[in-house]
Amino acid sequence: MHRNPGLTARVAETIDEISGGRFILGYGAGHAGRQGEAFGFPAEKIVGRYEEALTIVTDLLANGSSTVSGEFHTTIGQVLVPRGPRPGGIPLMLGGQGPRTMHLAVQHADIWSTYANGSSEADTFVPLIERLTAICETHDRDPSTLARSIGIFVRPSGTPDDAHTFTFGPPLGGTDDDILRGLERFADIGATHLELAVPGDMAPAIERLSGVVEKAAAI
Repeated sequence: MHRNPGLTARVAETIDEISGGRFILGYGAGHAGRQGEAFGFPAEKIVGRYEEALTIVTDLLANGSSTVSGEFHTTIGQVLVPRGPRPGGIPLMLGGQGPRTMHLAVQHADIWSTYANGSSEADTFVPLIERLTAICETHDRDPSTLARSIGIFVRPSGTPDDAHTFTFGPPLGGTDDDILRGLERFADIGATHLELAVPGDMAPAIERLSGVVEKAAAI
């Protein structure tokens, strides 16, 4: 939401064209951890800025045009041409763990996204998914129409610890079988996508996880 939202929508359509209709637009408030502070972004009215930017993005992606005179963003008859290759438009993935951002995800997203912020064990996300389901009911949305993507940290046995990464809580770790059982549990609680982050030098950890990921993909 710190980037110009109209330009963001235009870039997204271009990427979708280049990728042959495989792009997913992930969008959020952009203040996870110290991210906003590190870049010097405004720290006030974060969700308000995000909500206003989201209005422009969704207008452009859905309708191809936008006119908004807001507190933070303005569009004046902006049009989005040419359009991307998919008649249904680009899938929109919206992050959120707080009430306002979760409501926005239910109203606008194809995919809701969250991330580990205390533990990467599946059961720690159950209350959040239950809250998302309840919010769907308040907006008369079938929860099955909203995909759920969860970002977690994984540390295969034999890979080094990374204190910075794991400030987000204990990773999902252990043997291949331990990790596979942990990933399977996410399917049980209703997750449809997983975003896996690994510590330190990524190449060895990704190679170490490749067999587990192949098995998990078949779940």
